Amino acid sequence: MNKLTKVLAIATLIISMGLFPGCNSKSQEARKMQTQEQPGPTSSQQAMLEVFQQHMNAEMTGDIEATMATMTDTPYVNHVPVMTGGVGREGVRHFYTNHLVGKFFPPDVELVNVSRTVGEDQLVEEIVLKFTHTEPVDWMLPGVPPTGRRVEVAVVVIIKFENGKVAHEHIYWDQASVLVQLGLLDPTGLPVSGVESAHKVLDPNLPARDI
Repeated sequence: MNKLTKVLAIATLIISMGLFPGCNSKSQEARKMQTQEQPGPTSSQQAMLEVFQQHMNAEMTGDIEATMATMTDTPYVNHVPVMTGGVGREGVRHFYTNHLVGKFFPPDVELVNVSRTVGEDQLVEEIVLKFTHTEPVDWMLPGVPPTGRRVEVAVVVIIKFENGKVAHEHIYWDQASVLVQLGLLDPTGLPVSGVESAHKVLDPNLPARDI
């Protein structure tokens, strides 16, 4: 992927996550309803959102120093299903440098915003992540070589802030669903699902599992 294509992909990704005001993957009608139903952020919440935007921008563009500048002196990152991440400033820096910052996703990634909850010191993002597994995705699939298969999975990201900086990140997703879609887990006889799980998050009117 050339430099221009990479920059455009990063910009598309950031916009799709709703990190810029008024820009996300929801429809205009949905955004209007959301605005009518919820008051605007307080000044402290707005400051927190701005730091999170800076954090994500730095991660996506591969700027390690700018990424670390948005975090506390004792941060940690935990991708809960697979326990990848880092503890402490040096642990997080090592993980970001070798496995995450600037190396998030294959080039066709799409993030569909589902919801955002903003508290006084915590931010929760609910998204559906879509990509084709054409490149290693170490943070989600450590040790798994590219399969060329398509993945769609619901992801929840919980960001805790302390003194105006990112203190920790908890990232949750259904790893069984990912492995089923990659052909690495046979769902026969197991209470797991594949891409259907993400589809139902985007369309709650889809039928529930028949038990």
